Amino acid sequence: MKAQWLLAQGAAVLCAGAALWRVAERERGLRRARAVLAGVGVPGARGGPERTGPSWRVLGERCGALARGRRAWLCLPAAVLLSLLGESPLPLVAGALAVPLVGRKLRAVAARKEREARSDAVVALCGAIVGELRAGRQPAQALIFAARTTGALGAREETAVLAAARFGGDVAEALRRAARQDGADGLAGLAACWQVAVDGGAGLAAGLDRLEAALREHRDQRERMRAQLAGAWATVTVLAVLPAVGLALGTALGARPLHVLLHTPVGLGCLAVGGVLEATGLWWAARIVRGGERV
Repeated sequence: MKAQWLLAQGAAVLCAGAALWRVAERERGLRRARAVLAGVGVPGARGGPERTGPSWRVLGERCGALARGRRAWLCLPAAVLLSLLGESPLPLVAGALAVPLVGRKLRAVAARKEREARSDAVVALCGAIVGELRAGRQPAQALIFAARTTGALGAREETAVLAAARFGGDVAEALRRAARQDGADGLAGLAACWQVAVDGGAGLAAGLDRLEAALREHRDQRERMRAQLAGAWATVTVLAVLPAVGLALGTALGARPLHVLLHTPVGLGCLAVGGVLEATGLWWAARIVRGGERV
């Protein structure tokens, strides 16, 4: 029975090692592709075009999303290690269940970073348009140059906005469509300023100046709130790793906590209750902190 168990564990280790090697190879390929694409479209780059086209940008975003999705599978090697140390298949089951949860969390974090990056790019877009207007460019020319420089618009939205600006279309409507992207709410203000400047003849630069100041203040307020909540997030992180620290200390002292948790009825009960309480506590603490961020 012991030999069969060791054989099963060895097979699991080999499978996990193969999966980890495959993930590492794909990560290396994606990094190599991003490095190649990074040199395309950089102004002043030797032999490259003036800017990165929308197709390259979409490809880069898809490569990044694929890499983030593969990171969730790294839970399996950790589960195999715990299964070997505890001589139980339960960590393998927990690791398999953790893969979609970790993947969902990674996608949420990536979406938040993308949303904030797009919001910052909109602020930079407003500032770039103001600078080009004051340098003597026409509004359409200023918008085309600023959009290409800052990359604040998505690939499809950028094509529509630049086509409207270049061929005399409805730029304000194209900007309002682009504002539907997550984090691009500031483009709605840009569309309103553009509409007022076209219909009423008002100065576009003055309106964009005020819009940029308002968007920048909102961003600074968000950063200040995040800095104030950094201590709370650190507390949540410490609470999350305390059980693992306790297990490591118990193992170092020779108490065999994994054997107790995975091979005794009392330990299994404690593991189930503790896991539920840990998950509930982390969810509740994270909910409180995120509520503070939204205030």
